[in-house]
Amino acid sequence: MKYKLGAALITMTFAAPAFAEDAVCYNCPPQWADWGSMLEAIDENLNIQMPHDNKNSGQTLSQLLAERDNPIADVAYYGVTTGIKAGNEGVATPYFPAGFDEIPDGLKDPEGRWFAIHYGTVGFFVNVDALGGAEVPQCFADLKDPQYRGMVGYLDPSSAFVGYAGAVAVNLAFGGDLGNFDPAINYFDELAENSPIVPKQTSYARVVSGEIPILFDYDFNAYRGKYEEDGNFEFVLPCEGSVRVPYVMSLVNDGPNPELGKRVLDFILSDEGQAIWTNAYLQPARPVELPAEVAEKFLPASDYERAVAVDYALMEQAQAGFGERYLAEVD
Repeated sequence: MKYKLGAALITMTFAAPAFAEDAVCYNCPPQWADWGSMLEAIDENLNIQMPHDNKNSGQTLSQLLAERDNPIADVAYYGVTTGIKAGNEGVATPYFPAGFDEIPDGLKDPEGRWFAIHYGTVGFFVNVDALGGAEVPQCFADLKDPQYRGMVGYLDPSSAFVGYAGAVAVNLAFGGDLGNFDPAINYFDELAENSPIVPKQTSYARVVSGEIPILFDYDFNAYRGKYEEDGNFEFVLPCEGSVRVPYVMSLVNDGPNPELGKRVLDFILSDEGQAIWTNAYLQPARPVELPAEVAEKFLPASDYERAVAVDYALMEQAQAGFGERYLAEVD
């Protein structure tokens, strides 16, 4: 199937070498955003093998900084604010893959140090069968109800980007902004009384197993559970509203295999690469009309009107301060 992305259909041919080559991507976990299918496609199309890597965004940046003088990774994937940090810290180097010009302004570094590859919308990934008869929550405020004690999970917002994105969504929902995180701090402090589960890394499997019945997560993970797992799963876009957030990639500065890294990034932004994200229920970075069989599996467009974009540069600037406050003030 072909997809029209932007004004023109971009067709790229990827010639695989005779022998497999190895490259390293930090934070490419197979159970997150269907990176498993992307890694398989990179292997099949480019004959480049990349090992699975389950770091989160914060851990990825920490590793890149620690290895600055002797990098191990060739490419890296992170939430947009962490990608901005990586560029500012000099561990991401400029590269303009094919299709870069079609990524909307604001979702790429003009100097090419990072660029969006897809989008997600924050909400609740719910294992309905694990709720013990409780109703599916519809709002952030619902989660403070004692009936959900021990059922709610969110990734550590001081480390994992999706955790921070969830905190930004909560903060906006209750009247805060990127200069005032008091509403989010108050919310998580109150939610702490309901014994939430706060993992540091992606927890898709823990929702599927029922260990975490309700997880602050992206729509694409919830849709994957709903349509591909045995069980009863739902995605809820909170009644108060939420945020839409891009994930980005970059070429690692002085990485050991820069040409392999460039070929990987070219493929991810190609027609074929972007189509893989749509199969995983993600919105691609390059403008694309979703295949009808995918679009019909999403919540109605009217629901998505409650999800907003933010100033991602300001979001990045506020991240460290929020993380410090969270660690100091939320019990």
